[in-house]
Formats: sequence, C-alpha cells, structure tokens
Amino acid sequence: MISVTDKAKSRITELRETEGHTPDYNIRVAVKGGGCSGLMYDLFFDNTTKETDEVFEDKDVKILVDKKSLLYLLGTTLDFSDGLNGKGFQFINPNATRTCGCGESFSI
Repeated sequence: MISVTDKAKSRITELRETEGHTPDYNIRVAVKGGGCSGLMYDLFFDNTTKETDEVFEDKDVKILVDKKSLLYLLGTTLDFSDGLNGKGFQFINPNATRTCGCGESFSI
C-alpha cells in the first residue's frame, strides 16, 4: 500500500486543477534508475491504467504503480513539504536503506 498525507492530497488537488486535468487523472508513482543513490522517484498525472498496474486509493487520491516499481514502494507515504528546508513532494520509504540529501533518489 502507498499512503498520502493530508498535505500531499491538498497539493495534488491544487496541481490537478492548475494543470487543467480532469478528476480522472490519477497520480502515477514509478521508480527508475538514476540519481546519486541509484534509484529515483517519478511522479506525474496519468489517466491511463495499464493491465499490470496496481491501484491504491488513500484519502480519495488514486495512485497507479507498475509492478516493477511496487517492489520498491510498498509501505511508502507520499508527503508534501512547503517549509524552509525545501518545497516539494517527499517519499517516506521504509524500504530505502540510503537516500540522497535532496530526497529525490534512494537505494535499497
């Protein structure tokens, strides 16, 4: 399961409206190679659900994850920070053994 904090839900709703997406656009979370720690998170709106996707829903936010990425993301919480230490989405991933300073890449 992937969960969403209230702050992340608010920001997702705001971005969906700002970018002109209809409510059928969901959040897709994926993991791809790259970054200073080896793996990077990829987060974007998508209105296509593939046959091999897992779909999670938390706080009325649907999250699409491909099966390969799911292995790295189980138990992750998507948060949003707008504080002095940086602004943006943050992944609280219990599977990550190491993360970079910016929080955008990790390793397992």
